[in-house]
Amino acid sequence: MDINLPEVLAEVTAAFEQYEKALVSNDVERLDRLFWKSPRTIRYGATENLYGYEEIAKFRAGRSPKGLDRTLKNTVITTYGRDFATANTEFERSNQSGRQSQTWMRTSDGWKVVAAHVSFIGLLAD
Repeated sequence: MDINLPEVLAEVTAAFEQYEKALVSNDVERLDRLFWKSPRTIRYGATENLYGYEEIAKFRAGRSPKGLDRTLKNTVITTYGRDFATANTEFERSNQSGRQSQTWMRTSDGWKVVAAHVSFIGLLAD
């Protein structure tokens, strides 16, 4: 299997960057477009477990747009062949630190998140 083919890695990196920009700006439409529209899509959040695209979209629509800015570090994106990838990163937001993982799949509509996980690590020292 080909790992991190340059052109595929560039595509997934661009999709990941679109996701991050949409997340911090609360661009719900774009976030929804980046998730696979399937009952098989899963997102485990810091306080919620969401099963299926519909639950994820409903969560996004009701989420507060405040306090979403964050800084990423230790981001690792790995592609496996031409149609599958993972993205893992750590983040800091206000006084919290956390981590996020995503599984991406190439579809006929482009790269989509098929599984995601977000969790908090803890509070940052002042």
